[in-house]
Amino acid sequence: MIEIQNVRKSFGSMEVLKGIDLTVDKGEVLTVIGGSGSGKSTLLTCINGLEPINAGRILVDGTEVHAKGTNLNTLRQKIGIVFQQWNAFPHLTVLENVTLAPRKVLGLSKAEAESIAETQLRHVGLGDKLLTYPSRLSGGQQQRMAIARALAMSPDYMLFDEVTSALDPQLVGEVLETLKMLAEEGMTMICVTHEMAFARDVSDRVAYFHKGVMAEIGAPEQLFGAPQEEVTRQFLASVR
Repeated sequence: MIEIQNVRKSFGSMEVLKGIDLTVDKGEVLTVIGGSGSGKSTLLTCINGLEPINAGRILVDGTEVHAKGTNLNTLRQKIGIVFQQWNAFPHLTVLENVTLAPRKVLGLSKAEAESIAETQLRHVGLGDKLLTYPSRLSGGQQQRMAIARALAMSPDYMLFDEVTSALDPQLVGEVLETLKMLAEEGMTMICVTHEMAFARDVSDRVAYFHKGVMAEIGAPEQLFGAPQEEVTRQFLASVR
């Protein structure tokens, strides 16, 4: 599981996480919603160790992410993360992009890495794009390539940071369908999203962040149907 204990994070004088307590169990899908600047994306980068924290603890399967003795490169093999931008290498084919980390980080042979990459690319519906260059893909296909690239490392957890926000509306659905497929397969996921229908339909729990605080968390039918906090009600009224 992922355990977040009284985590605080500041950028200079601005505190963006103000004592977050949260546990995500194996196999759970948690979506995090909230306005811009509420701390949602920062939480993901802290879980992955990309950003240091100022106080508190984050544990992944009992390993403290920010402890001095923790090997972050090893830990990150368990935690895949996909951002708004896919950041592919333009001079490499789709297959080469996805095989890169298994070869360089896991030390797999070219044949082993290509077998895993091809499996994951077919998994996300890109089996016919193996030899294509990223510039020839649509935005939705590029984002699905980024998901396959993360999955090729065989992570136990997946973090998704607003992966549809940079896409044209007509491309959002194909990426959300990929996330739904992963959820149905039992992948443990934390998804920061602006897609309320996705949060309602796919989540085990939904957390609403407001000004660096987790203002409310609950089952989707509770949080969307009968929110307990006034700030949650105001936010949901503004996005419907």
